[in-house]
Amino acid sequence: MQLKIMPKKKRLSAGRVPLILFLCQMISALEVPLDPKLLEDLVQPPTITQQSPKDYIIDPRENIVIQCESKGKPPPSFSWTRNGTHFDIDKDPLVTMKSGSGTLVINIMSEGKAETYEGVYQCTARNERGAAISNNIVVRPSRSPLWTKEKLEPITLQSGQSLVLPCRPPIGLPPPIIFWMDNSFQRLPQSERVSQGLNGDLYFSNVLPEDTREDYICYARFNHTQTIQQKQPISVKVISVDELNDTIAANLSDTEVYGAKSSRERPPTFLTPEGNTSNKEELRGNVLSLECIAEGLPTPLIYWMKEEGTLPFNRTCYRNFQKTLQILQVSEADSGNYRCIAKNALGAIHHTISVTVKAAPYWITAPQNLVLSPGEDGALICRANGNPKPRISWLSNGVPIEIAPDDPSRKIDGDTIIFSNVQERSSAVYQCNASNEYGYLLANAFVNVLAEPPRILTSANTLYQVIANRPALLDCAFFGSPLPTIEWFKGAKGSALRGDIYVLHGNGTLEIPVAQKDSTGTYTCVARNKLGIAKNEAHLEIKDPTRIIKQPEFSVVQRGSTVSFECIVKHDHTLIPTVLWLKDKGELPNDRRFTIDKDHLVVTDVSDDDSGTYTCVANTTLDNVSASAVLIVVAPTPTPAPIYDVPNPPFDLELTDQLDKSVQLSWTPGDDNNSPITKFIIEYEDAMHEAGLWHHQTEVPGTQTTAQLQLSPYVIYSFRVMAENSLGRSLPSERSEQYLTKAAEPDKNPTTVEGLGSEPDNLVITWKPLNGFESNGPGLQYKVSWRQKDGDDEWTSVVVANVSKYIVSGTPTFVPYLIKVQALNDVGFAPEPAVVMGHSGEDLPMVAPGNVQVTVVNSTLAEVHWDPVPLKSIRGHLQGYRIYYWKAQSSSKRNRRHIEKKILTFQGSKTHGMLPGLEPFSNYTLNVRVVNGKGEGPASPDRIFGTPEGVPSAPSSLKIINPTLDSLTLEWDPPSHPNGILTEYILKYQPINSTHELGPLVDLKIPPNKTRWTLKNLNFSTRYKFYFNAQTSAGSGSQITEEGVTTVDEAGILPPDVGAGKAMASRQVDIATQGWFIGLMCAVALLILILLIVCFIRRNKGGKYPVKEKEDAHADPEIQPMKEDDGTFGEYSDAEDHKPLKKGSRTPSDRTVKKEDSDDSLVDYGEGVNGQFNEDGSFIGQYSGKKEKEPAEGNESSEAPSPVNAMNSFV
Repeated sequence: MQLKIMPKKKRLSAGRVPLILFLCQMISALEVPLDPKLLEDLVQPPTITQQSPKDYIIDPRENIVIQCESKGKPPPSFSWTRNGTHFDIDKDPLVTMKSGSGTLVINIMSEGKAETYEGVYQCTARNERGAAISNNIVVRPSRSPLWTKEKLEPITLQSGQSLVLPCRPPIGLPPPIIFWMDNSFQRLPQSERVSQGLNGDLYFSNVLPEDTREDYICYARFNHTQTIQQKQPISVKVISVDELNDTIAANLSDTEVYGAKSSRERPPTFLTPEGNTSNKEELRGNVLSLECIAEGLPTPLIYWMKEEGTLPFNRTCYRNFQKTLQILQVSEADSGNYRCIAKNALGAIHHTISVTVKAAPYWITAPQNLVLSPGEDGALICRANGNPKPRISWLSNGVPIEIAPDDPSRKIDGDTIIFSNVQERSSAVYQCNASNEYGYLLANAFVNVLAEPPRILTSANTLYQVIANRPALLDCAFFGSPLPTIEWFKGAKGSALRGDIYVLHGNGTLEIPVAQKDSTGTYTCVARNKLGIAKNEAHLEIKDPTRIIKQPEFSVVQRGSTVSFECIVKHDHTLIPTVLWLKDKGELPNDRRFTIDKDHLVVTDVSDDDSGTYTCVANTTLDNVSASAVLIVVAPTPTPAPIYDVPNPPFDLELTDQLDKSVQLSWTPGDDNNSPITKFIIEYEDAMHEAGLWHHQTEVPGTQTTAQLQLSPYVIYSFRVMAENSLGRSLPSERSEQYLTKAAEPDKNPTTVEGLGSEPDNLVITWKPLNGFESNGPGLQYKVSWRQKDGDDEWTSVVVANVSKYIVSGTPTFVPYLIKVQALNDVGFAPEPAVVMGHSGEDLPMVAPGNVQVTVVNSTLAEVHWDPVPLKSIRGHLQGYRIYYWKAQSSSKRNRRHIEKKILTFQGSKTHGMLPGLEPFSNYTLNVRVVNGKGEGPASPDRIFGTPEGVPSAPSSLKIINPTLDSLTLEWDPPSHPNGILTEYILKYQPINSTHELGPLVDLKIPPNKTRWTLKNLNFSTRYKFYFNAQTSAGSGSQITEEGVTTVDEAGILPPDVGAGKAMASRQVDIATQGWFIGLMCAVALLILILLIVCFIRRNKGGKYPVKEKEDAHADPEIQPMKEDDGTFGEYSDAEDHKPLKKGSRTPSDRTVKKEDSDDSLVDYGEGVNGQFNEDGSFIGQYSGKKEKEPAEGNESSEAPSPVNAMNSFV
């Protein structure tokens, strides 16, 4: 059941510094509850509970009843005073006192007069603990006198003049209520022009002819006696301007027509109050009424303002057509000057009313009853204010305290009585009187000295039922002396309830401002003081709120059709709801067309009268809820085609069955838009760790509207639901209410735990930390533990903050460690973590590989073997062995460039490897080193080995010099890479005729020490092709080719130049002066000119020439079979088609030929600089280093190689 929230106990403030200590102890004071069971056995001074008003006006036609009721233990006795003296009721037969009460009944209906019993009465209630007195009750009979007989003359006046009809009612008790009526008892109409003043007079700002009547009657109603007195009727006649002009015209000439218009219109003047200023005095708390009534023509309007201030908007109202200003609950702050302004079209006038607010005494702090235990201290405080300041006087048991019996525990300090070390005799009733010229206040407050153990007055085992998310208040009314302390507990065990979610009120009530499901349970109230302890249990049940999860919807239906309003109510299963339907806030029509099913209101054969607002109201014993929808009835229209779309979003999400790690989510589907919903998708948001980010939770079939969701601890969940049909997915629903799951210990530990050293003497432990969602509670930390794997040491542990790394210092080098990292939070530890193995930091290996052996496989390949190093000397993770090797350089070359070392790395624990790409007939040096994660160890002793001879490279150059009629001289440079000791040169040559056919091949061997050779007995004017190579004991090297031409004859006529840069030589004959020579030269020049023109034209046209003929005519006979396999290369264009030269035969201007370096490169054996060789010599290792090229001895041709060159180089 819903409980009334009790206010908290207010602190008392001290007015004087010496009283602070005593006033702070007022918390020990306790008011005795009005509990009948408690009063049966508890001694208590008298307390006045009911009395007649101070100003008691009685009806003289009825018996006089003067009330005085009191409570106390023992029951008090009563006595009265009248006009300050004892009133002996036993001597007056008309006066009796009610049994068990102090109320007087004076029987004046049988005999006697009310005036006889006028006076000031005061009641005293007394028992052994003290005496309480009532107020001074002034008893006066009401009076309703008649009007004085008077003769009233008729009033005649001109239209537009002002008029005041006086009322002047007889003085009655209390004053009468005044109103004006006619003979038919109909109220006279009032307006801005005609109105009644506060004094009862009827004011006309200006009169009109329609104001003429003979029955203006003022009535006075005396409510106390229920009588009405009336004044004699007043007759008023208003003469119009036209009537007045007709009367004057009969006595005046035609030229003296009465003109009254200018005299009728006038600016305002005040009828009341008079003058420019006036004064008004009012008492605090009353209604201040200020009045201004003005006359004038046109009728003036009244405006109000406060000088030097504003009117209080929430306490100000206007009456009597704004002629009366009223301020409710007037206070001293409302004092000041108020101005009323009367205005019409001809002018304005104002009047200032000076208001002074006085105040009868009113309480600031009224004295409160004190219940003290013997020896305690306390204080009674009586503070009042007023204007003028009231005087405070004290009485004890109805006697002025100055003449009351002395009490050593009592000390009076102005408006405060201080009690120290009270005893049982200190019990008394004290009266505080605060008075000034406008009235008085009288308050009784007792001091009751008791020694009582705690008592709990609330019934035991009270059941409280409260709707979730509303306040719950559990009562624990108590009593005891000394004042008990109150504590609340929930369940059988636990500490006292306090904090933000609980509020303990001074009266013992426990408030739960927002009750939740987990607030359900049994609560125990415990009251303690030094005399004992008392307990009481209360039971709280939290109910789910009643909700309308499917509300009636706005409907527009056609006349004659059927409409259905749906109202699905969800409620707590222990509460029984009642559903009521209303139409336009009233009952449904009593019509058979209206039928109510379980969740529906159905209206058939709808008519226009059925339009309106329909409301569904669901009530339970604890709450109620309603929902409305409007029905509009229209004329029939054609039925529109159905609309197919994605579903509307679900709505009305609700969380129930809220447990620590699960909750049930329910929702109401939106409209499926003519396509059935196939499934619902549920997403969640974690507002604590990832606000604004939605995650997939689960999916349920489209026929299901609830889902049991598994939750993680310490997460602020919000959920939303989307519906999906064949056309797509709906928009998300509105988010559900937030649900904070309770914190729990982590249920998992961090992953990717590793232990690696960054230095030789440390161990760096790393892990992937848990995210906020996985923390399960506040204060996420990690317990990092480690110990040596092969030792007997205990685990060393440290708890670190939410980080991902911890460094253990001072560890031995590369020692295996067992490591584990466990998550924990403020609730507890995660499960025992898995143990992983790591190693402390590595250091460089200490030992070099031994017994290094080299086996030369061939002129370019060698195999190396070595013994592995001891594992302990590696001091880290073995990554492999690394071979450094380099070629021995001559002293001259060492001076020109540094020694280039190459590197091959063999992974793992391999003890042999292959060295590829060696140069033949060379000396090499190598060493081997072991490699770990830190780096390389020391090198093994250098091992020197040599490679056998290989075939040489081609001669570096070949030049043809000094051609004659029958000889050619060849000059060459040795191979740049002889790869051994040259044994001889092999020269082959053959002639080429004019049709490019090759002649017989001549083979010639030349000693290795030669660099020049002259061929004699050659044919004159013949082209020869030369093939030249060097040879070692390992075989023949690559060829270099060249072509040369012998001279024509003794005349020295040269054939056309067939090669760029070829030097021609001949024997010269002095024939320059011969005529035939001159003619021949002219013809040759003309032919050359024609030939150049033809070549230029053909070159521009991109002429094509067959290539295969040239290849057949000039090809190397040793490679012709290979050429046949390759087939022809097609056709190409060349500006110098007549030059059947390959790239190898191209000669620069100095007739030298430069052979490209053909050194083997390790790039040919692997990828980039890192490759590997298998055990059979295939490349698996790594190498590094660069080969520097020797500078070329001459300029190579920049022309592109021909296909023939490509074939001839393929050797």
